[in-house]
Amino acid sequence: MASSTRRLFETVRVSFLWRDNVFPLIFSYSNGHILIRVILWRILLFVVIIELNQNNNINRFTAKLAATYYDDDESTVPVFADFFQFAKLDPQQHRQPPQAPPQGGQQQQQQYSQHPFQQFISGSQQHQQPQQQQVSSYQHQQHQTMQIPQQQQQQQQMTSIDQQAVLSILEALTVNESGGMPPTFVPQMTGMIGGGPFGGGITGGVSSQFSMGSQSMQQGAPPFSQQPPQYPESSFFMPPHLLSSGSQMVHGSGGVGGGGGSAFTSATTPMLYERQPQQQPQQQQPQQQPSTISSQQGQQIAMAATTEISGGGGGFQNPPPGQQPPIGQQQQQQRSLVPVQHGQLSLPPSTIQFQCPPRPNHGTEGRPILLRANHFKVTNSGGYVHFYAVEIQPDKCPRKVNREIINTMVDSCKLFNNFKPVYDGKKNLYTKEALPFGQERVELDVVMPGDSAVDRKFRVALKLVSRVSLQALEDAMAGRIRQIPPESVQAMDVILRHLPSMKYTPVGRSFFSSPPVALGAQHITVSGGPGGGGGGGGGGGPQGVDKLGGLGGGREVWFGFHQSVRPSQWKMMLNIDVSATAFYRKMPVINFMAEVLELPMQALNDRRNLSDPQRVKFTKEIRGLKIEITHCGQMRRKYRVCNVTRKPAQSQTFPLLLENGLSIDCTVLKYFNDKYHMQLKYPHLPCLQVGQEQKHTYLPLEVCEIVSGQRCIKKLSDTQTSTMIKVTARNAPDREKEISALVRRAEIVHDPFAQEFGISINSNMTEVKGRVLNAPKLLYGGRTKATALPNQGVWDMRGKQFHTGIEVKTWAIACFAQQNHVKENDLRNFTGHLQKISADAGMPIQGQPCFCKYAVGVDQVEPMFKYLKQNFPGLQLVCVVLPGKTPVYAEVKRVGDTVLGIATQCVQAKNVTKTTPQTLSNLCLKMNVKLGGVNSILLPAVRPRIFNEPIIFLGADITHPPAGDSRKPSIAGVVGSMDAHPSRYAATVRVQQHRHEIISELTFMVRELLIQFYRNTRFKPTRIIVYRDGVSEGQFLNVLQSELRSMREACMMLERGYQPGITFIALQKRHHTRLFAVDKKDQVGKAFNIPPGTTVDVGITHPTEFDFYLCSHAGIQGTSRPSHYHVLWDDNNLSADELQQLTYQLCHTYVRCTRSVSVPAPAYYAHLVAFRARYHLVDREHDSGEGSQPSGTSEDTTLSNMARAVQVHPDANSVMYFA
Repeated sequence: MASSTRRLFETVRVSFLWRDNVFPLIFSYSNGHILIRVILWRILLFVVIIELNQNNNINRFTAKLAATYYDDDESTVPVFADFFQFAKLDPQQHRQPPQAPPQGGQQQQQQYSQHPFQQFISGSQQHQQPQQQQVSSYQHQQHQTMQIPQQQQQQQQMTSIDQQAVLSILEALTVNESGGMPPTFVPQMTGMIGGGPFGGGITGGVSSQFSMGSQSMQQGAPPFSQQPPQYPESSFFMPPHLLSSGSQMVHGSGGVGGGGGSAFTSATTPMLYERQPQQQPQQQQPQQQPSTISSQQGQQIAMAATTEISGGGGGFQNPPPGQQPPIGQQQQQQRSLVPVQHGQLSLPPSTIQFQCPPRPNHGTEGRPILLRANHFKVTNSGGYVHFYAVEIQPDKCPRKVNREIINTMVDSCKLFNNFKPVYDGKKNLYTKEALPFGQERVELDVVMPGDSAVDRKFRVALKLVSRVSLQALEDAMAGRIRQIPPESVQAMDVILRHLPSMKYTPVGRSFFSSPPVALGAQHITVSGGPGGGGGGGGGGGPQGVDKLGGLGGGREVWFGFHQSVRPSQWKMMLNIDVSATAFYRKMPVINFMAEVLELPMQALNDRRNLSDPQRVKFTKEIRGLKIEITHCGQMRRKYRVCNVTRKPAQSQTFPLLLENGLSIDCTVLKYFNDKYHMQLKYPHLPCLQVGQEQKHTYLPLEVCEIVSGQRCIKKLSDTQTSTMIKVTARNAPDREKEISALVRRAEIVHDPFAQEFGISINSNMTEVKGRVLNAPKLLYGGRTKATALPNQGVWDMRGKQFHTGIEVKTWAIACFAQQNHVKENDLRNFTGHLQKISADAGMPIQGQPCFCKYAVGVDQVEPMFKYLKQNFPGLQLVCVVLPGKTPVYAEVKRVGDTVLGIATQCVQAKNVTKTTPQTLSNLCLKMNVKLGGVNSILLPAVRPRIFNEPIIFLGADITHPPAGDSRKPSIAGVVGSMDAHPSRYAATVRVQQHRHEIISELTFMVRELLIQFYRNTRFKPTRIIVYRDGVSEGQFLNVLQSELRSMREACMMLERGYQPGITFIALQKRHHTRLFAVDKKDQVGKAFNIPPGTTVDVGITHPTEFDFYLCSHAGIQGTSRPSHYHVLWDDNNLSADELQQLTYQLCHTYVRCTRSVSVPAPAYYAHLVAFRARYHLVDREHDSGEGSQPSGTSEDTTLSNMARAVQVHPDANSVMYFA
């Protein structure tokens, strides 16, 4: 019996919807009057039955099912358990089949303002009011290899309720004589603090004043038809600074269809855990145990000390058939507790191996076009090859020496008989037939002639590892087996690369020859213009390039070819392309120094030592290069340069060991005079220090020569880069002829080693069928709302105005060019012309600049900008005139972007003194978006249907420092679209360890962008499309494993159960596939390239995975290179046509020009963001990063300082500062 001391009444207010009106239900009950409580419960269920029968809407059911029972002696216990669980209903009997997504064109496209926002709760099912227009749903793709299942979204309606089943609820609600719930009822309700099976319930327990989490914390998951909630900034996306030390806000989630809960902890040392669902309902825990704040099937959180709890929605204890558990959960699977630090939710550690999704279908949109690709079909006779592991002692020889050792061994050892083994230069050797020693390990001695009279001895060990099937490749291409065996691909690659590796200089997957005998180098002549004859003959090369392909600075062009084996549909392919790169020229070091320092040889006779800047520049170029000595006759020993001495040869000393055991200091000049009877010609010049620095080995410059065949990995100068482009540029027909001629000359078809293994190569390029996609229409603004239809990737903006133009009222000009080069009258004329063009474009620049001054030097940038910001409130733009390439540019961007948040636009002085409408229009394109405007948008009527729901496009890229520079960090840039067009983008950037290929802090970067997207649109994106640049094929799975997981963690950090569908696409530009139009009528432009929009997803693409080639731009110079897109993950089940059309349209949204570009705009912007961050680091890197790291500074400290340096000012980050 109830105690007399218990309180008599307690009032609970429950609000619910009934026939679209809100009626308050206030009931009071006494713990001493059981009968009253029974009557109240039966009345409430009677109302529920009537409502369900009339409306057939389960959403309304949950609103009235959420009432809470309190008892003083027990912790808060929910009244209702899961409806289907308790009533023993089969959910499938009350569910209509899922509705298929509407087809393109069948559903009216809507702007975001017409779409109520979808709330993603773990395992929830979206519901929609009948009067609302249906919005397309989508279903996440489920891969067999994925152990973190994806949420499947289905719109469902409840058609009827079994009244007999409801009566069972009434029977179960009969309270026992002690006034409590039935004993069998309580355990099933553990963790269900309020709420029902589909929607969130009323706040259970003591409501918290800190309950600022997701909407599900107070009212559960809203129906799909409700308007999006207006979350305060401290709610859905709660910034970290709102969590005080020792306090944490935690979001719980409901079960399948349930809302989430929240808890605020204020323990001194709180520890959060992510509790995975159990198979059986859990008994209630004692009060000292961590409190459970969400339904059993949902994500549960245990806290060390919980002070206030808000109830979340209920949910299925076991998901209905076809409904997948939330991300990070496995149905009927137990997992251990996973610590979550600092209130941030994370997925448990995983060893899951992701697999790329299969190709959904082949595209059909677009007009057909017949193409030839530089892929050559490879066939093999099947059978097995024998794989041997090779060990060579000593083991630090370069590949070239290793190949010589193996060739000598094969020629001299009878063990190999007439076999023709192939070798990769390291540890892998293949033979067609097995060698006679079987499984035993065999060691052979090999003697090689050395640089001196002493021969070099090596020991080679061979051991059979396995037999590799070449027939498996044919089976995989024919679809008889799913996986392409990588060991078979590697074996074929080694076989086909063996002969070129012996004849030419291999660099990566390319092979080169020195200019006099280079493949295709005959077209390089002293005179002539850009372009060259096809097939390696005839035609002129660029002016200023000598017949040896010299680039200046001791560098020259080497021509060769690229070769790689690629699996494709039906056959293995050999991708062959002409290639060119820069090598160091074989020349005396004294001449090399003169070229690097741009000094005439006569100047070296002035008997003056190098200045410090000259010596530093020379040291940077020659350090790490191999040189050989010329003063010892035939013995030309090779050394590697480690430094250049400060002192000249006539004063540089070293300890010389005498015959009596004593040592004296001797100058290099005296030593060469005494030892070799040489009178040095340049004793006033420094020496090269070679070998190890502590050994003090010095060589005069004049006795050293640069070793041939050393690839230049350092960055080329602007002049060298320009020359290189002119040398290598070929129009499409000429390049096609060169490739065909190269295949004949390089004996690729008649390779004797390939024939040994039964491999043959077709000498003709592969013909493939492509499609040319239709270009999208672009919408402009102004009064006319004109549209533009690109023609061959180009459109004209004349007569059109920006979609959203920004009026410029306060602006300034800072001229860093000399006044005698850019006069005041030039600035005045530039201002007038700019104002006219900007007004025509819909971005009026009002009045004269508020400030127009001349300045000199980097040091004046920051003081001038601070003066402008302090004295001219509302300053919108600073136009900076630069004399050319100057350090001032980096300082302008650093101060404007990171220090003061001022929009800056740099202009070359030559474009100020001589203006053109095209140049001024391009300036306006950039200035408008830097001020927050929108140039143009995709016409909504022709956009893909994926735009019907809130969607964010992400672009990600990593830029690495130049090769050979081990001090500078890598920089990761990620951008995200901020509107529905998409036209506006926000950026986030991070520095990370040198040459680290995976974006380390992607979780926090994506989180920032999702927060900004929500603040800008008031919607949470339901889909995320990622274009990831800078990933090679060998890195696909590693990048996917890490970065897909990071993105999921970012979503879970924002709201537990928030699971937007992610499509992850790897974008590649650095490949050697080229496409040529067979019909001359299809060739476009001066270079006769394939037309923009050309797409290929058959013939030369992956046999099973989802990839395609798309040439989205019109090539201006040389042969167009199509971009390669490889889908690594696709929750959104995009078809080939959808993704190809979407990608092509995004290539038209790049704001800097009125042309379609070669990659989608978000990927392009990510590259610009990472590249801009390099300029932000200039001040931190001691003169453009060329200086050394300060002593005593750790790498972590340096990265921390650099991370602060690249943080963009909030005012600049709100616009596209990187445009």
